[in-house]
Amino acid sequence: MGWGIELWDQYENLATHTQKGIDFLDRYGNFIRDRSAIEVEYAGKLRRLVKNYQPKKSKEDEENEFSSFQAFKCVLKEVADLAGQREVVAENLQLQVLQGISLLAKNLRDERKKSLNDGALRTQNLTSQIAALERAKRNYEKAFREAEKSIESYQKADADLNLSRAEVEKQRNNMNIRCGQSEDAKNEYANQLQKTNKLQQTHFETSLPEVFNRLQELDEKRTRGLKEFIKGAADVESAVAPIIARCLEGMVKAADAINEKEDSLKVIEKYQSGFQPPGDLPFEDLSKADSDTSNNSQNYTSTSGLNHLTAKGTTTNKLKKRVGLFGIFASNKKIVEACIQVKNNLSTDGMKEDFSDLPPTQRRKKLQQKVQELQQKVAQEQAASEGLMKMKGVYEANSLLGDPRSVEDQLNESVNKLDKLRMELQRYQKLLDQANSQTIVQHSPQANRVIHNGQRSSSLSSYRHSNGSNHDHHHDDHGDDHPDHDAGSLSSSSASPESGLGTSHTSLPGSGQGSTNDQPINDEMYFEAEALPPLGTCKALYPFDATSEGSIPMSEGEELLVIELDQGDGWTRVRRLCGPNGWEEGFVPTSYIESTLYA
Repeated sequence: MGWGIELWDQYENLATHTQKGIDFLDRYGNFIRDRSAIEVEYAGKLRRLVKNYQPKKSKEDEENEFSSFQAFKCVLKEVADLAGQREVVAENLQLQVLQGISLLAKNLRDERKKSLNDGALRTQNLTSQIAALERAKRNYEKAFREAEKSIESYQKADADLNLSRAEVEKQRNNMNIRCGQSEDAKNEYANQLQKTNKLQQTHFETSLPEVFNRLQELDEKRTRGLKEFIKGAADVESAVAPIIARCLEGMVKAADAINEKEDSLKVIEKYQSGFQPPGDLPFEDLSKADSDTSNNSQNYTSTSGLNHLTAKGTTTNKLKKRVGLFGIFASNKKIVEACIQVKNNLSTDGMKEDFSDLPPTQRRKKLQQKVQELQQKVAQEQAASEGLMKMKGVYEANSLLGDPRSVEDQLNESVNKLDKLRMELQRYQKLLDQANSQTIVQHSPQANRVIHNGQRSSSLSSYRHSNGSNHDHHHDDHGDDHPDHDAGSLSSSSASPESGLGTSHTSLPGSGQGSTNDQPINDEMYFEAEALPPLGTCKALYPFDATSEGSIPMSEGEELLVIELDQGDGWTRVRRLCGPNGWEEGFVPTSYIESTLYA
């Protein structure tokens, strides 16, 4: 069944239908165009998303070691690949589908126009023939009536005896003429009728069906093309589906690679200090304070040369001169000089060259990394030196290849650099051996800071040396102490933040001056010195809520007095003036404040 037979009289409707079909094809093309634009926009947003969340490269990239971080980096990479696939989809839709739609729509328009013009021409020919037939028919009718009238006139004239023979003959000739014209018009009408019928038959049975069949073929071609384009768009999507599936599989694989236990162990390895937790705090029996502290005051006075202590263990008079570790903080000028000296000893990354400002475990880790780095440099420089030596030997064996003296300067420079690297390697290996040989039983620095009555006290039960071990002060059988041993121990302790003492104000006065304290100091005894002078001011960068003993809260922008610098444990001791005669002291995180020391 075809349009030419079944729809022989629906020329206008078929013309409208084919135009709507082509318009629908254009609409689908616009849909593909808009979808391609959305795919491109989606891909661009995905790329911007990946760029915004791409981790910024730092010097060490410490977070890169965690499996969760690595998994997130893999996810970002897979999302970037997904963005690339969306761009491929958009490009293929434009090249394979949209261009095909545009070309097909153009061809269909041309074919439709040609077919409709052909159909219009043939219809116009039939219409013209029908008009000619109508004219022939009207001529025939007119001639026939005139012939009938002429016949009637001749008959009347022939019957009228009064008319002459000439008049009758005239009427007869007129009749013959009219009848001849009528016959000619009749023949013309019959001829036009026959021609019209033939043309009409050809038009409705052959010519117009051909046009309609071409329109039908055109519409089916349009429908078939739309079918192929829809499938093609799906094929474009299916072509990238395996790659997208692999991207998703990569995300799942990255997620499966996350190991919370390993990350926890890495956190331990990264932040483990090597310090031991603080011991139990002693119980201070205030009921026995009068009798006990009076005896202790006498002992302290006799052994340390200080003024007598009160019942609470604090001095009643200001210390005239700080000895031992207290001498480091004799004045603000000395503090500034010490800070400058420490700054000069720092490396480019803000750490000391021997990493003594780090906890024991972290120090050993940094020393190991430094030793490995130096070993690699020594190996590289040694290989370069050996290459220069071989080159020099070749030049000496054959002077045509080069002058041996041309490599002597490079060789000497390489040898000097190699010697410096070896000396530095030996120094760090020695530091590493010392760090490995230490017995780490000391407490964390901030764990040993105890707050009593607004001031910090330090337990005098033990002194920690720079190697991390605890030693009690001993005396010989004759009651003599060992000032040299004590002074050296305390001086080394003050130089090492790992010892927990550092440059603390609360170390035992006189410990570095050959103190005659020949008895072990009781853990329940605490010593409080005078109010420390401020070293500078600081401004709180962030609010801080005090959650641990010894710390004080602060609000953002608050200004405080710095009375003790950070000893390497990340805490700074500050003072807040609460009124005309009141003040409050405690520790705040060093990273939360911006300090300005007095000149």
